[in-house]
Amino acid sequence: MRPTEVVPAESSTAESGTAAAAQPDLVVTVQRLFSSFRQLSPLGLSLSAASTLATLERDGARRLTELAVAEGVTQPAMTQIVSRLERDSLAARTADPSDRRVVLVEITSAGRDLLHHRRRVRTEKVEALLARLQPHEAAAIEAALPALNTLATLAAHP
Repeated sequence: MRPTEVVPAESSTAESGTAAAAQPDLVVTVQRLFSSFRQLSPLGLSLSAASTLATLERDGARRLTELAVAEGVTQPAMTQIVSRLERDSLAARTADPSDRRVVLVEITSAGRDLLHHRRRVRTEKVEALLARLQPHEAAAIEAALPALNTLATLAAHP
């Protein structure tokens, strides 16, 4: 299947075999998209740092250990990420109001502003790419969005 080729969805996985067997190109295409889209972000913030900020924005203040688990990195690696974010005033360490001995990491307004800027830049670049597609290709992507969102949710919460 070519990346721009639209394949009709099967009515069930029983008819088409397993989803993995029916869509061997899906993983390769998603990996290519992920790699390409990463390059659409402005420079200056690592993927791990940006992901950490996004987690803090979405989930609120978290313990360093919780952040490390959420981001799939070691605690020493997360300590380094948070130290850099703190140095750049993008995140701050604060005491947990329920237990002053516990340190929480939270996103700052500068961190939120940076995330919003990165999203705006990526959105503009993706819109420019989508404008170069044929109308039927753009329609196929739009039609696939609900299923892709479900797939992303399942991948985030296995």
